[in-house]
This record gives sequence, C-alpha cells and structure tokens, in this order.
Amino acid sequence: MSKTCIVIAGPTAVGKTDVAINVAHLYKTEIISADSRQCYAEMKIGVARPSEDQLQSVPHHFIASHSIQDRLNAVSFEKYALDKINDLFLTNDVVVVTGGTGLYIRALCDGLDPIPEVPIEIRNAIIDGYESGGLPWLTAMLQEQDPLFAKQGEMQNPQRMMRALEVVKTSGKSIVSFQSMEKVERPFRIIKIALELPRLQLVERIDERVNAMMDAGLLEEVRDLIPHRSLNALQTVGYSELFDFFDGMLTMEKAVDQIKIHTRQYAKRQMTWFKKETDYHWFNPKDPNLLANISALISKD
Repeated sequence: MSKTCIVIAGPTAVGKTDVAINVAHLYKTEIISADSRQCYAEMKIGVARPSEDQLQSVPHHFIASHSIQDRLNAVSFEKYALDKINDLFLTNDVVVVTGGTGLYIRALCDGLDPIPEVPIEIRNAIIDGYESGGLPWLTAMLQEQDPLFAKQGEMQNPQRMMRALEVVKTSGKSIVSFQSMEKVERPFRIIKIALELPRLQLVERIDERVNAMMDAGLLEEVRDLIPHRSLNALQTVGYSELFDFFDGMLTMEKAVDQIKIHTRQYAKRQMTWFKKETDYHWFNPKDPNLLANISALISKD
C-alpha cells in the first residue's frame, strides 16, 4: 500500500472522533487532530476534547500539545502535521487526520501561501480596538479594509476577524488571497472523507453536547480562564458566552442558549466550507458499512 493520509472532516458534533478511532484501529495507526482549539492544554471541556479512554485507545497528536499563550495558525499547523506525518510514515502506511477546522485541513492537503509576519504594534492596535469597540468595530474595519473577507469570511468569529485585519494592514492584501494558491503536491496519497447527518439530528446532538459540557464543569473551566480571557485562543464559542455571564451581561440560561445557537451557526459554516471542496467522499457516520466503504477507497491505487 502506498503511504496514505486519511482525512476525516465534518461539522462539530457529527461524530468524527469515533469514526477516526475506528479507522485508526483498523489500520493500527495514529491520529493527528486538525482542530484549532483542542490543541490547547488549558481548554478541555469547552472544545470537546476526546475522552481519556479515547486518547488512550489510539495515540493522538495536536491534542493538549500547546498553551493558550502560543499563537497558532494554519501555517504552523501545516508544519506540525507534515513533520508528524513523516515520522509516522516511518512505521505506518496510513495516518488519520481528523477535525473540523477547514483551513487547517486545506493547509495540510494543499499548502498555503506564507503570510507576512505581522508587526507587534499592528497586532496590539487591533487588540486595543477590539477591546474598546467590540465586534461592531471589527466588522466596520473589515468592511472598509478587506471587503472580500467581510463578504465570505467568519464575520462572527473575533479571532478570525482580527487575523484578517492584521494581514490586510500588514500586506495590503486580503487574507483570502493567501488561501487561493495552486495546490501543493504532497508525496503521499490523501483520501478525504466528510461526515454528514440530517440537520435536525445534528442540532439535537449539538444541544446534547452543550448540556453535557455544562454538566461536566464548563462553567468552572471558564471561570479559571478569566485572567486570560483576552488571548486569541479564548475568543471562541463556549467561552465568550460564559465570560459574558460572569460579566453580568447574560443570565446562565441565556448564555447556554447562546452557546447552542452559536455552535449550530458554526456547524453550518463548517458544512458550507467542506461542501465547497469537490474531493470529499461524503458518508453518514451511522452507516453500518462506513468502515468497509472507507477501506474500499483506501484499497484503490
């Protein structure tokens, strides 16, 4: 068998982890996470990190591997993942990559243009602007300076928005332009699997997951992170809403409802991203023939 990277993608809560573990068991291999939040050691419950049993059943990489103090992006993930894949291919013919961060997966599979280093004074000025003006300020700045991102980017995600503003201020070009280069040819096969559930089933799973997170202690996890709340890693669903609760801006009930709504919106954006990619093989994660179908794709040369 030629060296093969199996990508298992899809929206949050669709069941990627279980499928990835089953595929890893089948090929006696390891898993690289392509999740832009599960890599942070300080964030566990709110990012739906795999359970201890799951992590022990198959070796995982890029899980709790960095600190929230670290600045990570798609380029740094690309380097991390390629280095790890090369190491794993020394002893394995197959490596599994799974996650829902579409840009990270694209960086690994296709490569990205290197984005210029952002001067610290530009980064700090944008952080100050966001802290004083919030999402409306970011929205207005991007509509003025990077209308391309404002039209098609994640305009409810402050971290992504600040990153886009950093890039356009530094380079004079939209961050979108750095994501549209010609594909890099990797020295291994890539088979891309995407998982999809009927919308109402996915909504139900998302709501159940959020309830389970709260029962597991998400409120306490977020409370402990309040001193670090300005870090980019924490500008994300499940944390922002509970910071607002601690600030007295939302009731607990409203904060939990907002987490569910924002998670559903994020899942919709993920589906839009992956549906635009034309090389995914789509499956229902509950399909009893799923492993056999994936195996058949891998067996083709």
